[in-house]
Amino acid sequence: MGSEIHRDAWGIPHLRADGVHELARAQGVVTARDRAWQLEVERHRAQGTSASFLGPQALSWDVFARRARLDDTARRCWAALEERDPETARWVRAYVDGVNQELPATTAPEFTRAGLTPGNWEPWTPLGVWLATHILFAGFPAKLWRELAVRHLGPRAVGLFATDGPGTAGSNGWLVGGARTTTGQAIIAGDPHRFIEDPGVYQQIHLSCPDFDVVGLAVPGIPGIAHFGHTGTVAWAITNAMADYQDLYRERLRRTGAGVETLGPDGVWRRAFRRVESVQVAGEAPAEAEVIETERGPVIAGGPEGLDGGVSDDEPPAVALRYPPRVTGDLGFSALLPLLRARRTADVDKALDLWAEPVNVVLAADIEGGVLHRVAGRVPIRSEANRNRLVPAWESGHEWRGWHETPRAEPAGDVAVMANQRGLATPLGVEFAPPHRADRIAALLAEKDRWSPADMPAIHLDTHLGSAAPLLDHLRALKDLSPTAAALRDRLLRWDRRMDAQSTDSAVYAAVRGAVVRRLTAHPAFAALATPAAYPEVLLPWLALLPRIAFALEHLLLAEELYGVDRPAIIAAALEEVAARPPAAPWGERHRLAPWRALATTSDDEPGLAGDHDCVLCTSSVPGLTDLSARAPAARYVWDLTRREDSRWVVPFGASGVPGSPHHRDQLPLWVRGDLVPVVTDFEQLTKESDV
Repeated sequence: MGSEIHRDAWGIPHLRADGVHELARAQGVVTARDRAWQLEVERHRAQGTSASFLGPQALSWDVFARRARLDDTARRCWAALEERDPETARWVRAYVDGVNQELPATTAPEFTRAGLTPGNWEPWTPLGVWLATHILFAGFPAKLWRELAVRHLGPRAVGLFATDGPGTAGSNGWLVGGARTTTGQAIIAGDPHRFIEDPGVYQQIHLSCPDFDVVGLAVPGIPGIAHFGHTGTVAWAITNAMADYQDLYRERLRRTGAGVETLGPDGVWRRAFRRVESVQVAGEAPAEAEVIETERGPVIAGGPEGLDGGVSDDEPPAVALRYPPRVTGDLGFSALLPLLRARRTADVDKALDLWAEPVNVVLAADIEGGVLHRVAGRVPIRSEANRNRLVPAWESGHEWRGWHETPRAEPAGDVAVMANQRGLATPLGVEFAPPHRADRIAALLAEKDRWSPADMPAIHLDTHLGSAAPLLDHLRALKDLSPTAAALRDRLLRWDRRMDAQSTDSAVYAAVRGAVVRRLTAHPAFAALATPAAYPEVLLPWLALLPRIAFALEHLLLAEELYGVDRPAIIAAALEEVAARPPAAPWGERHRLAPWRALATTSDDEPGLAGDHDCVLCTSSVPGLTDLSARAPAARYVWDLTRREDSRWVVPFGASGVPGSPHHRDQLPLWVRGDLVPVVTDFEQLTKESDV
């Protein structure tokens, strides 16, 4: 047989091969065939070379990638993988061989537009892609925000602004045990929330060989199926644990005739690694990136001259990032093959003991009634100060002292819900998502004694907005409103709190909320936080005041006192503003999908969406800035443990990343409606595309 590529009606690739490594090569081939442009963008981002064809808008990322030493870390992890786990290293190399075999034949039109020729993948490139994809997942820039907030507003600001912020990624996931299903076997369902990219960040795929037969959602550029998979006898899914596993250190640096020195906690100045790299920028002269690394980690902001070239008492002179793979030389790739070979939850559990990052909450179930609910990943043990803010590198007590044992639990009442809330992962994190999504899913699951796989999409699509209560309570208490504002207030108090696409009341609520956010942002109490800090541009989304207020609005409205801000006056003014020109269009006409594309294009045909940031149907805009949604479910899945063929899934666009392909956007209408496509595993029902 060798290796074969088959397709189902949705263009989803189904691969079978005589062996594990032949299958990995076939996966590399089909991924390059379907996602060549995406693969090359991610390769260049991992190397810090994307500005060479994307232009100045990619420069900040490239400089960050180089200063954080992502490519060097990937090489270091690859060398360690080859020595520690040669089988997995050979498997990864086979995947890369498949990518390199197919890339030269690509017909993706973006290469012509960008003037780019596909390059060569190295064995460590998948590790670099994984690291670049997830380096910001733990949201370490939030520590920079806390530093600024505490400096200008005091320690209470940390709690007031603690919420699922603009740079983080969350997900929903739930498990219903066999005692609560119509089939007698467990069901796992959910949807990962990511910034929506075109092509999509997940690839539906089926991998079959004598060792295993697995369907799931792969990350293009990475062999195997890491986050969401079903082997027929066991299935698993993850959400972001919101763990804190990266530290930022204030560094004191000085230049010497030999280079750069850094001050350590023992009071001794020591030589730091330093070199200057040239970053190519399309249409502009090359830029320079000074790469410095101390014993703590790579310096990602500032230098001997401080942030933006000037040391001040208010700003750290330089900031170093310490992250686990840089310390350990391990990205957790040794977990990937054991996951594919898993037959029971015990196998998944054992595989996840090898997981490194990102740190995830995992749900798994098998056909023998086994269930698994645990955190997987590597979180360092260190002082509480490290977890919250920047710590001084020149003071002792901030070193890493081993690794946390990751928590696990038994599902209560045959149901487990994970939605980035405080819960299983609480000991490992600082900021978590509000509980609204988790509470709503749990409440919905409590409404029936028995659930079927076909019931699950209704939960995916729930639009109840639990976070609306504080603003509506403030509206209820308002006095002395104009007649039009009073009528609008009464209308909102009658609203069912569902962010449905066809609802004009939802659009009115969003307009009032946005006006409140803008007025709070403009208040003098927060003026010191309104000016962007002198940090690299790639970190600024975490430091922007308006999104911080938008996502913390519930806390800010519930606080007993808010720095002297007259909240009733602000809310009344916002209500009057919207009452003067209330939105006439329903929420779905304003709340439209806005995917990220490496080559910017303008499109007026992206669909309108239901949902909102704190709905189970989590489609996130930034209130006060835009109603467009850049973050949403990057896939939906329902894993049925009774019959894998009764499982369902969908992605926002389609199986192909090639514009013009019939499968480039054919799943988009289904995704918008909440429909799912069948999971096919019988090769007799597929169309053979080619041998590999």
